[in-house]
Amino acid sequence: MADFSSESVQAMHMLLVDQDLSWKEEAVTKETWPQGPLKASCLYRQLPKFQNGDLTLYQSNAILRHLQEAALVDVVNDIDYLHCRYITLIYTNYETSKEDNMKNLPEHLRASETLLSQNQGSQASIMGNQISFVDYNLLDMLLNHQVLTPSCLDSFSLLSANVACLSTWPKLKAFLASPKYVNLLINDNGKQ
Repeated sequence: MADFSSESVQAMHMLLVDQDLSWKEEAVTKETWPQGPLKASCLYRQLPKFQNGDLTLYQSNAILRHLQEAALVDVVNDIDYLHCRYITLIYTNYETSKEDNMKNLPEHLRASETLLSQNQGSQASIMGNQISFVDYNLLDMLLNHQVLTPSCLDSFSLLSANVACLSTWPKLKAFLASPKYVNLLINDNGKQ
């Protein structure tokens, strides 16, 4: 069973779909979360919560690491700074700071472009030879940033190629075209 919030779920969905893993998801709404027993059962009183038999995990990246069994890529997972910047933008001073944040985005994308340039020519993977949870996190963040600023990857040929390559993988392509993905706001406050 997995319970997810919309901010953290898409990278997990991408990994699960692309790796042919089945799962059961229980939707939690803002109305049911405070009253239900789920909140009391969650460590840190936060979602996502992942259960697989006797194993229960919390926190998005911990769940992704478990699903991928690739803890060694933690070194590369500093891509999380994109997620932190994005969350800060969406939930604090969105109206007044969107333009400045998007203007400064290129300097933050350069690190990911550099990682891709060091991966022995693979367009699909940060690690160069095998897709990992880091790639799903990066894809999710880049797609979200493209919603906010469609041209944000225009100066980043490797990141653009990465998004294009992964988005054409048959399972990911089907998922990204599905109503489950298309109709989901990229954040809970409706800002896009």
